[in-house]
Amino acid sequence: MRQSLKFCVMTLALCPLTARAQEKLPLKLITTIPMPGFTGDFDHFGLDRKGNRLFLASEDQKTVEVFDLQTGARMHSIKGFGQPLTMTYLPASNRLIVTDGGDTDAVELVDCKDYEIIGTLKLGQGVDHSAYNPVNDYFYVENGGGPAAKTHVLTIIDTESFKQVGEIAGLPGNSNEGMVIDHEGKKLYVNLTGTDEVGVIDLHARQLIAKWPLPDAHVAHAIALDETNHRLFTATRRPAQFIVFNMDTGKVVTSLPCVGVNSDMWVDFARKRIYVTGSETASVFEQRDADHYEHVAEVPTAYRAKSSMFVPGLKRLYVADSGKGKPDANLALQIFEVQ
Repeated sequence: MRQSLKFCVMTLALCPLTARAQEKLPLKLITTIPMPGFTGDFDHFGLDRKGNRLFLASEDQKTVEVFDLQTGARMHSIKGFGQPLTMTYLPASNRLIVTDGGDTDAVELVDCKDYEIIGTLKLGQGVDHSAYNPVNDYFYVENGGGPAAKTHVLTIIDTESFKQVGEIAGLPGNSNEGMVIDHEGKKLYVNLTGTDEVGVIDLHARQLIAKWPLPDAHVAHAIALDETNHRLFTATRRPAQFIVFNMDTGKVVTSLPCVGVNSDMWVDFARKRIYVTGSETASVFEQRDADHYEHVAEVPTAYRAKSSMFVPGLKRLYVADSGKGKPDANLALQIFEVQ
């Protein structure tokens, strides 16, 4: 009895500490929008900041879901896709450009007034990841790979004319994952998953100019830039690692464990944080300086909550809870507020 009483007293004493610890997490869950009837994986987000809309690719449903950015309420389902994957919203034309994979292997153009697909460009096998260059309004799309391919390409699409205007060929490996373009629109950085490297592409010359090997890590997905400090961040899945590269030398600065099954990464410059989203948690790192980083939290999320969108102006991180491989998964949109 005495031992039981002692345990109860300790539990009660720890409760306030646990509550305070949760309150101090760098991300606070403010709402969850359940999505009953949805199955499989969600892929990536698109953002219409001025129009207060958030777009999300739903692979199994073959739709792009539209949410109210403020409330999280689901507003519309855009139909007609084969397997929507990545996208960029084009504010000048109120259109959405979407990579459509699976057996479709195309890029779709969506009118966001009537939410209808108004154009399709067929590409090579393996359409998946993309990057948008706001400097020249070009959209770079991975394709031309496939399981047995030794190389793949990035097709270049002019988003104003919705026409193919070139390609960057001969990229090593059969596929890539995350891509990011610098603010001047001169260089594209890409995770070359087939060869476990980060590739650097000169967008003017349309050539791969450097390859940075990963440090005994594989399957890099999430990627982001800190151009002020000349640092590139990437995250791998085997093992799950957050890796920092010096953009001037291509050398690894540091590497720290992070969440697995990661897909997206965001830099919160105001708070000097990096958020990496994966399955079950979001890893949060703080930047002490360009060469020193500290893992500060694993914020609970949900199963395969790998895709996310950070909106600095709202101080919010939107996270998609997926369900691939788990029939009883509760798919949802979670909204976190930074603390």
